[in-house]
Amino acid sequence: MTAKLFGEPVGRREDPRLLTGRGRYLDDLGSGALAAAFVRSPHAHARIRDIDVSGALDVEGLVAVYTFEDLPPRIAEPLPLLIPHPALAHGRTARPLAKDVVRHVGEPVAMVVADDRYLAEDACALIRVDYEPREPVVDVEQAAEGGPAVHEDVPGNVAAHLVQEVPSAAGVPARQVIESAPYTLAFRLDIERSAPMPLEGRGVLARWDLDDRSLRVYSSTQTSTGVRMAIAARLGLPLPSVEVIAPDVGGGFGVKLVHPWPEEVLVPWAAMVLGREVKWAEDRREHFVASSHERGQAQFVRVGFDGEGRVLGLDVTILHDHGAYTPYGIIVPIVTSTQLLGPYRIGAYRVEFSSVYTNTVQVTPYRGAGRPQGVFCMERTMDRIAAYLDLDRTAVRAANLIQPGEFPYDQRMTFQDGRPLIYDSGDYPESLRMIKELIGWDSFAEYREAVAAAGRRVGIGIGCYVEGTGVGPYEGGHVQVTPDGRVHVSTGLTSQGQGHETVFAQIAAGELGVPLDRVSVVTGDTRRLGYATGTFASRAAVVSGSAIALACRKVREKALRIAAEALEADPADLVLEDGVIRVAGSPGAAIELATVATLANPLRYAFDAEAARATQFAAPGDPDRPPIAEGEEPGLEGRAYYSPLRSTFASGMHAAIVETDPDTAEIKILRYAVVHDCGRLINPMIVEGQIHGGVAQGVGGALYERMAYDSHGQLRNASFMDFLMPYATEIPHIETAHLETPSPLNPLGVKGAGEAGVIPVAAVIAGAVEDAEGIVIDRMPLSPSDLFRLREEAARRR
Repeated sequence: MTAKLFGEPVGRREDPRLLTGRGRYLDDLGSGALAAAFVRSPHAHARIRDIDVSGALDVEGLVAVYTFEDLPPRIAEPLPLLIPHPALAHGRTARPLAKDVVRHVGEPVAMVVADDRYLAEDACALIRVDYEPREPVVDVEQAAEGGPAVHEDVPGNVAAHLVQEVPSAAGVPARQVIESAPYTLAFRLDIERSAPMPLEGRGVLARWDLDDRSLRVYSSTQTSTGVRMAIAARLGLPLPSVEVIAPDVGGGFGVKLVHPWPEEVLVPWAAMVLGREVKWAEDRREHFVASSHERGQAQFVRVGFDGEGRVLGLDVTILHDHGAYTPYGIIVPIVTSTQLLGPYRIGAYRVEFSSVYTNTVQVTPYRGAGRPQGVFCMERTMDRIAAYLDLDRTAVRAANLIQPGEFPYDQRMTFQDGRPLIYDSGDYPESLRMIKELIGWDSFAEYREAVAAAGRRVGIGIGCYVEGTGVGPYEGGHVQVTPDGRVHVSTGLTSQGQGHETVFAQIAAGELGVPLDRVSVVTGDTRRLGYATGTFASRAAVVSGSAIALACRKVREKALRIAAEALEADPADLVLEDGVIRVAGSPGAAIELATVATLANPLRYAFDAEAARATQFAAPGDPDRPPIAEGEEPGLEGRAYYSPLRSTFASGMHAAIVETDPDTAEIKILRYAVVHDCGRLINPMIVEGQIHGGVAQGVGGALYERMAYDSHGQLRNASFMDFLMPYATEIPHIETAHLETPSPLNPLGVKGAGEAGVIPVAAVIAGAVEDAEGIVIDRMPLSPSDLFRLREEAARRR
C-alpha cells in the first residue's frame, strides 16, 4: 500500500447515514407498490387435497391469487440446488409454491397480491386448504433410523453420506490407530438448532417496464448477482434485461445467501403479469418458519491418545439435520467435518457424516457455517483428554498444536471449495500464549479460591479454532477516477453491516494516494458490476478487497503513464500523494489526478474549462500520435477480478470466566477474551466490531437460542416473546488482542474476519461451566433449567 490508511482504525463512514435514519432498506422502497402475502402450511407434513380461493375473491382491493396450478412450468419446477456434490445423492429443493405435499410448517402454498399488505393478509385468511396430515419426523436420529419418509423417493431420509479419512504418517487407518492407542475415550455431543435472526427480514420489490421489457428487482440479499441470474433463468429473460439491486440490508448472517428464495421468483413474475410494482417484506413469524435454520447435529466421537495428551487417532460420526430441503447443498456438514481439526496436528482422522431430512425448516449456512459444531466437538475432546489424564487443558492443546515452521500445513482433506485443506499461515503457540496471558489462565486457581470463600462458583474455559475464509470462485472490482478528482469504487458483493464502504475505501485511497473522503463505494448493484459471487464465508476483504486493489493498481499505472507524458518525465520518477502526481525532487513539476482523469478522456467538445484541456487540439504528446493509444480505453478507470488459489485460513483462541449461581443455576460471563489472527488488519476497529458481534451471537447460541420443535413439527417458540436472545446486559466486555500472520495467497496479505467471533463460543462456555460445576457438559445451548437438571442427575449418580 502507498498510504497509511491500511491498518488505521478509521471510523465507519456508513454510520452517520444509517444512525440518522437516512438508510434505504427494502421496506423503505416501493411505497405505491402492490403488496404480496403468502398462505403457508400449518402442518409439518401433509398432502394437499384441495385449495379453495373463492372466499378471498370478494376482498376489496384484491388483485390476484396464485396457487401452484397458476404457475408457468418454468417457474413451477423445483428451485435450483445451488451447490451440487457427488455425495449429495438425494438432493431435494422446494417449489416456489407447494404442489402436492408440504414438508414443514411455513412452506408457501398460495400467493395473494392486493392493494396493501393488510388486504392481502385478509385474503390469505379466507383461503381454505384441505390437508391430509401425514406423520412427520422431527428428530434427526429417528429420521435416520427408519422414521417416516420426508421425501418418498429418498431411502432412509439420507440426502448425503460422505466419509473422509486421513491415515497416520505410517499409513494406518484412524480406527486401527485408536484401537492400539494407550488411552481411548468415546462419547456423544449435541448441538441444537438456532437461526440467524437479522434485524431486517427478507424482502423483494419488483418493477417491470413493458416498453423496453426490462425488470428491476430490489432484494434484501447477500448475492444480488446470483438473484439476477436465477430470476433471468426462471422468468426466461435475457440477462441484460434484468437488474438486481441490494439496498441497505439490515443483517444477513447467511439466511439471505440462499437464492432464489420462492418470493424472489414469484414477486418479479407477478410484477410482469400484472404490469405493476409488487413488494413483499417478511414478517417475523415468517422468518422463523419460512426462512432457514442451522447448527443441529449429533456427534459421536472416539479418540485415542497418549500420556502427553497427543491425539493419535480421531473418529467422528456426525448426523446432520438438514430440515426438509437442501437448497445450499451439504456445505455445512462438509465445513464441520473439515474445520473440526482446528489448529491441531492429528495423527489419523476419520470423519463420516450423514445429512438427514426432517420435517422442519431447511438448514443452510448461518454465521460460522458448520464451524461452531466442529469446534465444539474438537475442543470438548481436548477437555475430555485433559480431564482423563489430569492435565492442564492448555497443556493438552499445546501438545497438539501445529508449529509455525510447518506452514503451509496440509491437512490432507478436501475443503468446502473443492480445494485441498492447506493452512497458509499462522502461529498457534503464540496465540495460546497470548490468550493465557489475556485471561489470566495461570493465576486463575488463586482467583477461584478467593471467590469460593464467599460461596461463589467460577470456572474458566478455552476454545481454539481455524476458519477457512476467502473462498472462490472470484470477485471483481471496478475503479473510476472522474474529472472532479473523485474515485468511484464498485464491487458486486453485497453489504449487510460489515463496514465494506469504509474498508474498501481505505484500500482504494491507499492504493491511489488520494484522501479518503474523495472515495465512494457501491456494493450489490448489478448495474455497476454484473459479475460477482456474494457475501459469505468471511470472504469480502480477501476476495473483493484484492480485486479492488488490483483494479486500483491498473488505474495508478495508467495515471502515472499519462502524467509522465504530460510532465515529460519518467513514470518511475513520479510520486502520487494526496491526489497529486509529482516528479520526485522537483516540487514544481506536478499534475493533479483530476487533470489526469480529464486527459485520459480526450474530448472533441469543451463543455467546461476542464473538458477544454482534453479536446483533440489540446491532447498531450506528439501531434501525430492519436490521443488514445491503440488498444487503450478512454477514461481513467480499471476493472479487475481476483480468483483465489484456495481458501486462506484465519485462526484464533477465546477464553472466558463464568459464574454459576448455586441456587438458580444462572450462568453469568464475568470475562471474555479473544486473540484473533486475520492476517494484515485493514481496519482494526472494524475487525473488533465483527468479533464483538460474533461473540454476542455465540453467547446467544451457547446459552439462550434454540428452536423448540414438538413431536408434530410445530415450532413452539416462533416469536421474540419466546425465542430468547441475549440483551446487551448479557454480553460481557470483550477483551481483544490481535496477531498478524500475513497470508501469502493474496495481494493484501489478509484473511477473513466476519465469522470469527461466533465460532468457538459454545465450546468456551461449555468448558467454563464444566470447570465451575464439575459436571460434564456435552450439549449446547445450556439454559439454567438444563444446568439444574444436570446437577440433579449428578447428585443421583453420587
